[in-house]
Amino acid sequence: MPRLSDTMEDGVIIAWHKKIGDRVERGEVLAEIETDKAIMELEAYDAGILEHMLAGEGDRVPIGVPIAVIGDGSGTSAVPQAAPPAAPKPEPVAAPKPSAPAVRSDRPKASPLARKVADANGVDLGTVAGSGPGGRIIRKDVDAAALRDETPSTPALPANSDTDEVPLTTLQRVAAKRLTESKQNAPHFYLTAAVDVTALLGFRKTVNDSLDAGGGPKVSVNDFIVRAVASALRSNPGVNVSFGGDTLVRHHGVHIGVAVAVDAGLVVPVVRDADRKSVSQIATETKEMAGRARIGKLRADEMSGGTFTISNLGMYGIEQFAAVINPPEAAILAVGAAADELRLIDGEVVARKILRLTLSADHRAIDGATGAIFLRDLTALLENPLRIVT
Repeated sequence: MPRLSDTMEDGVIIAWHKKIGDRVERGEVLAEIETDKAIMELEAYDAGILEHMLAGEGDRVPIGVPIAVIGDGSGTSAVPQAAPPAAPKPEPVAAPKPSAPAVRSDRPKASPLARKVADANGVDLGTVAGSGPGGRIIRKDVDAAALRDETPSTPALPANSDTDEVPLTTLQRVAAKRLTESKQNAPHFYLTAAVDVTALLGFRKTVNDSLDAGGGPKVSVNDFIVRAVASALRSNPGVNVSFGGDTLVRHHGVHIGVAVAVDAGLVVPVVRDADRKSVSQIATETKEMAGRARIGKLRADEMSGGTFTISNLGMYGIEQFAAVINPPEAAILAVGAAADELRLIDGEVVARKILRLTLSADHRAIDGATGAIFLRDLTALLENPLRIVT
């Protein structure tokens, strides 16, 4: 199992694309692996014959643990697919002990990893129903059985309770772990600014009318925000940082992560060098990556290396919220919806479109004044949109 992302600890085999005895070429897709960030294709490192599968579909395998053997084809019959070597045949006079189910003639079909987990948790595979191909027992079946057999530390739900227990996806499980650590370890503080985006919305319409006439892709408010944030970070390098324990890591590149909701959880594709790209370039790139994110086709390098993240819930009508910092970054910007509000301008009460931005910052790396100046500069850019594109 290779490390397919910088935060990956294990992977789940979603599907094998080859079977025992198939010819495999270097770079050919062997399997689909679910990592902590996406479903990714595993390519063969070498050419040869697929001799053994050491883990089955649905198995969760730690990085570094073998999952298949590619050889010259001479070993394809030495070991059954996804099963350990057969135990020596007993002497004719030695009857199998009833207490040793591993030598029964009706030994359940299970992957090696499932057997290992079962042994570690004291789960009798004879009592486990397999959900893998051909009724084969896989890791998740053993995990479910172990959970079922555990004595609960809290009162159990009644049998007729109107509930379902849905296992977390790998993406959700890792996100829960990392964001919990972020909230516990990074002392968050929050700054909110109300931004008048009336001019920005009008400017966006003008730009889109021009792009539409020329056959170009339309840009969203979020695309302008990404470009404005990148420009503000370039002017305020004290926010484009990470906390390194005894050091403060200052990033030379401005790489903006844009949070995207997918069925499996939340992924954050990264727009690299966003301060050097036009709004239309950012629009094209984010749309393309968001589309691939929703079908699990983002590469690991497209979801790593971010220096700052933007989370926008405005399209859901959320006016204001605070986001949890995405480690190892030191700040994240929460973007709400633009709403009509009354403002007093030159002695007259007028309706304006107001959008609220909330900066969550790690106080170990960014102090309040640094965050406030960044948010002030960002507000000025968004209220004067010509400055974003020049």
